[in-house]
Amino acid sequence: MGAKRSSWELPDLRDSKIQAISDSDGVNYPWYGNTTETCTVVGPTKKDSKFTVSMNDNFYPSVTWGVPVSDSNVPLLSSIQRDQSFTTWLVAINQATSETVVLRTIRWRMRLHIQVDPEKPLGQRAVLKEPVAQEQPQILGKNEPIPSNAMVKPNANDAQVLMWRPKKGDPVVVIPPKY
Repeated sequence: MGAKRSSWELPDLRDSKIQAISDSDGVNYPWYGNTTETCTVVGPTKKDSKFTVSMNDNFYPSVTWGVPVSDSNVPLLSSIQRDQSFTTWLVAINQATSETVVLRTIRWRMRLHIQVDPEKPLGQRAVLKEPVAQEQPQILGKNEPIPSNAMVKPNANDAQVLMWRPKKGDPVVVIPPKY
């Protein structure tokens, strides 16, 4: 690792101590939400019925212009890189028995690379590099089980840490996990 960098990390996931972590809202744990993401069906139903559920994930990561362990505000940001994989499960839960049945497994990946030159004027500082187009979500032909780690706390936001990794010396935890 030659360059100095800061990074948002999930230590247990990074170190392969867990297979997955929930990206829940932290309230409707371990699920993502309870508005458009859920639908209650009172049954048994007498005829086939169609139900619509939807999920919209917009993340707003924060990135510092300067070195996060310095008192200096000198803008040194040169690049933003992100590579994340997500798996979402559409499940049915029998409220009477608490049985969970996986109906669909959906996987997608988000890769982002932005080159930054803080010396340039506003509106010209950032350039989107490859890949410009993102891969589309895939509905898997065979459902996968939900990893047990994704069903228990903490969620991703509470477990993440902001690290500073200098060229030389030990990494520094800038923001510790919330849990």
